[in-house]
Amino acid sequence: MKRESGAGVKPVAEVRDLRVEIDGRAIVDGVSFRVLPGRVTALVGASGSGKTTTGLALLGEYPGGARVSGEVRVTAGGAVGRTTGGPVGRTGEPVGYVPQHPASVLAPARRVDALLTDIARPQVRHVRSGKRRAAARELVVRALEDAQLADAEAVLRRYPHQLSGGQQQRVVLAQALLLGAQIVVADEPTTGQDALTKRRVVEQLAALAGRGIGVVLLSHDLDVVRALADEVVVMRAGRVVESGPVEQVWAAPRHPWTRELLDAEGGSTSFDGWGARSRRPVVRVRRLAARYRDGSRSASVVLRVPALDVHAGECLAVVGRSGSGKTTLARCLAGLHRDFEGDVRLDDTVLPRSLRRRTRGQLAGVQYVFQDAHAAFDAYRPVVQQVARTAVRLRAADAEAAEREAVRVLARLGLPEDLVRRRPSRLSGGELQRAALARALLARPRVLLCDEITSGLDVVTRKEILATLADVVREQGDLALVLITHDLATAALAHRVAVLDAGEVVEEGPALEVLRSPRHPFTRSLVGTAEPAASP
Repeated sequence: MKRESGAGVKPVAEVRDLRVEIDGRAIVDGVSFRVLPGRVTALVGASGSGKTTTGLALLGEYPGGARVSGEVRVTAGGAVGRTTGGPVGRTGEPVGYVPQHPASVLAPARRVDALLTDIARPQVRHVRSGKRRAAARELVVRALEDAQLADAEAVLRRYPHQLSGGQQQRVVLAQALLLGAQIVVADEPTTGQDALTKRRVVEQLAALAGRGIGVVLLSHDLDVVRALADEVVVMRAGRVVESGPVEQVWAAPRHPWTRELLDAEGGSTSFDGWGARSRRPVVRVRRLAARYRDGSRSASVVLRVPALDVHAGECLAVVGRSGSGKTTLARCLAGLHRDFEGDVRLDDTVLPRSLRRRTRGQLAGVQYVFQDAHAAFDAYRPVVQQVARTAVRLRAADAEAAEREAVRVLARLGLPEDLVRRRPSRLSGGELQRAALARALLARPRVLLCDEITSGLDVVTRKEILATLADVVREQGDLALVLITHDLATAALAHRVAVLDAGEVVEEGPALEVLRSPRHPFTRSLVGTAEPAASP
């Protein structure tokens, strides 16, 4: 993204020698950078590198019990905040935050309309009382449109849990736009987004910078960083290992870790090399029609799947735009969405629609790994205990044996024992995502539903996770893998791909055949937009 140089421009925020320590371990150590108006600063690095902790420091937010030193200055909008070993003192709301897991900041019992109207209402106090409601509504709809949310009126009627992860993320972006912040911290804003929506998010963030807003982009997506950022700060294990103009760092990286990140952008091993597939379907879907209710007696059909099979030893990738029905399909298979017609069969047995009516064997047989790993863990229990609990509940395993097995599986996924004996808040989003995968594997499932599980991971960790899934499929032989993803490069590794658009399966077939020679216009548009995220 080409913007004028920030030379001589006063920063709207500055971080100097920031150190954040928890339980004697520095999770951020000596980090320094500036945020300039109208410029995009990208913080990149592996999961657990300290990106989110650093970004939250601009809001004066730190993990509980953290010891903080260094300096954070926020001067946007006339507000001046400074910290040396304590929280930033700020006046006003100069900094907006779009988190990686948007559901965590959306009140689950309130419709989107109420959430956004509360923010818009103070901005229309100058309007005559009889016209304030309409003026607030206009602001809300405009913010949703600016955040690239189609069909704003339908979205406003829904609760957050009725939205896809990508839709939730754009609602939170609309909140930041309504607040009029002069700095926006965007934490993995393209995580879980399809290629079409990802490009629009890039365009939106570029437009924010065009208005003079300073954007801090926390991202593992190097294509997005390449397209959008002016400056890049490369982090590893809480430290800055390299920084500078993005063109300079990407063209001639000096640090080995930066070179490893860039080298890992290459492809992974195809799922076709993972072992023999069986002709026997493990999962059969017939005449599925799923509905969502909007608070009235009526219910709209959001997903139709006439027929879909997934075989033992096979990986099926499900792709489509955010809100196309990918997650709804997975939730129907898992028994988490029961308002549907049709049959879902595991082997030859029709599965009850509700999770609560399934047997222990059926619960173990279909395991779901959620996109939002934070919401899937109890905040007050050590991670390893929660992972082990799956084997105890679903396989009647001995508690001590289950914990030993959990430690082994977690270590295989790159999570050492000293880390997983901590509470979830002490792990990064990517680390929790791997823990969630480990928990599902301890059930020894027949069907593994992975909902965007690689979308929040850096390219190095993503390849490692896919390689681990390859090993699991090869070793178990009878496992069927359903991989929900917006990343067509990941989908291309699968045996087959199903393309969803507006709740309909518009194309299905061998992955490489569909993605290299798409027949449906939507698939062609999706594949075309998935070429490198070009600068808007």
